Amino acid sequence: MNSEKWMWTAITLLLALTIIGIVIYGLATIAPDQTASSQVSDGAPSPQGGQSTSNGVTASGDTALPPVPSMDQVPEGPLGEAIKLGYKLMNETNTLLPNNVGNQLACSSCHGNAGLDSTSPFIGVTAVFPQYNARAGKVLTIEERINGCFLRSMNGKPLDYTSNEMKAMVAYLTYISEGVPTGTKERPWVVKNYISDRPTPNKENGEKLYQQACMQCHGADGSGTGPTTGPALWGDNSFNIGAGMARIGTMAGYIKRNMPLAPMGGINKGDLTDQEAVDLAAYILSHDRPDFAPKANDWPNGDAPDDVPYETTAKKK
Repeated sequence: MNSEKWMWTAITLLLALTIIGIVIYGLATIAPDQTASSQVSDGAPSPQGGQSTSNGVTASGDTALPPVPSMDQVPEGPLGEAIKLGYKLMNETNTLLPNNVGNQLACSSCHGNAGLDSTSPFIGVTAVFPQYNARAGKVLTIEERINGCFLRSMNGKPLDYTSNEMKAMVAYLTYISEGVPTGTKERPWVVKNYISDRPTPNKENGEKLYQQACMQCHGADGSGTGPTTGPALWGDNSFNIGAGMARIGTMAGYIKRNMPLAPMGGINKGDLTDQEAVDLAAYILSHDRPDFAPKANDWPNGDAPDDVPYETTAKKK
């Protein structure tokens, strides 16, 4: 009888140990860390930086975007209204500010989803300003940097620093940057869209690639299909020669990293080589675009990059 009792006790103990082992194994297989892109609050526009891994690096090789607060959680009252207006201005810049925008572009034309996705993110931007700007040759405030975009990328006129629209844009940028400490020097999730070691461009191949994978969104004549669906790439409704995107290194880098946004003409995002991106950029930038009258004053310290498409006074010296 004692032998039978010990047998059942042993079986019970074995079953208990087995169950405990299964539970421990199950807990161990649950990932303990949340990546930055999965920490976006419910209701927030989701950054499109690629699938994140547990070390904070996306599948594309970029550093994962940090968490951003939801647009559904903006504070009540005047501040919240300003933040919402700022978000709207980012996406509808040309229609909401026709007196300041001289083309058919919006901030989201280059900074996708109002700067919330990985194309050229705004997250943390207010934490790094004031900031020295080599093109201006001086330290700029965030308001001055915004107006630089209005003058160049928007081919328009600057906003009044005290206007409700400027305050709204700064309020929005500050809101989506609230998790980044003020005074931050580097934002590792912002990848510089630039190709410095560029192969010799082939504009003919660039034209073929444009017809294959670009003109469906940007138009056969480069006039675009909309500020966020397919911005104008040349002509009167595009950025002027003083814009950063008018430099072949910047344009090629942006194309290689971000285009096409969706599979197009058999080409997927990330498929383009440096050569193909440079070819496309050369073709696009070979077309006419608006001038920027004060361009000769850029890079006053004589440190203009090698792909600036115009002469500067400092470089002549």
